[in-house]
Amino acid sequence: MSDSVSLPDGYATWLDDLKTHIRSAQQQASVALNAAMIRLYWDIGHEIVVKQEAEGWGSKIVERLAGDLRRAFPGMTGLSRANLMYMRSFARAWPREAIVQWPLDNLSWGHNIELFSKLKSADERLAYAAKAVEHGWSRAVLVHHISLRTLERSGRAISNFERTLPAETSDLAREIVKDPYNFEFLGVGHEVRERVIEQALVDHVTEFLVELGVGFAYVGRQVLLEVGGEDFFIDLLFYHLKLRCYVVIELKAGKFRPEHLGQLNFYLAAVDGEMAHADDAPTIGILLCQSRNQVVAEYSLRGSTQPLGVAEYQLQASLPSVERLQQELSGPE
Repeated sequence: MSDSVSLPDGYATWLDDLKTHIRSAQQQASVALNAAMIRLYWDIGHEIVVKQEAEGWGSKIVERLAGDLRRAFPGMTGLSRANLMYMRSFARAWPREAIVQWPLDNLSWGHNIELFSKLKSADERLAYAAKAVEHGWSRAVLVHHISLRTLERSGRAISNFERTLPAETSDLAREIVKDPYNFEFLGVGHEVRERVIEQALVDHVTEFLVELGVGFAYVGRQVLLEVGGEDFFIDLLFYHLKLRCYVVIELKAGKFRPEHLGQLNFYLAAVDGEMAHADDAPTIGILLCQSRNQVVAEYSLRGSTQPLGVAEYQLQASLPSVERLQQELSGPE
């Protein structure tokens, strides 16, 4: 049928439906192919482990195997000696049933290489694998989050969420607040004023949103609140798409002090009263400071009925611990 022929009613909609169906089938086939490849790579790696560790075959066998397999399957990629060694590490890192029971075969081979080469424990690998699948992280984004220890910092802030929020939302609220936040990407030193940090965060809002995590939408900086004929300005205002609530971030250049929470409490009440929709969940407040005394912060939160969290932020990378250096130097398993 040429383009000049008159098309029947409904043809365009029918064509769009067919295109959607074809793309869906292509995607399903791609996912199935990837899962089969991941399982094949585990099987090859396991065979190498068995031959080397159980039967005593030497290390030279991997190089010989790579050459023989490439000659047997000239159109197949991924059969280099280096990749075979990755397969060996992959098989040593996981039992066979883990590949299908957990989200490992939903991730690309590149993702899996990063997981077992950069993370030491199975729990860490599974946690990052699950988040990569849930949020559709690319390999580069996965590496970024691993390098920043994103999941290890999530849920560690001091908060009163368990007491001030419904049970179904308090866990998620705790999860979205990290401690400490890494603002190294700002490129500013420790001795800077709050407004300088605020402006730098807005100038680097893309990196800031990545550091905050999935679900945060930027509303504005120094957001005007008019209450009782007086003007007040919120440092940073966000909306969390999953929690369905505003999130007020108050920034303090220096040590946490109990009086900081009084101002933040007022902002939360004002946002709930002046900005929030009737269907929105209670506004959450996050106080970010350069340092805090944990006991002082915990006592300060006890009397508050508003959902508040207190976390630290880092403007420059701190020196790694001796234990962390030893882990890095030991290399991948």
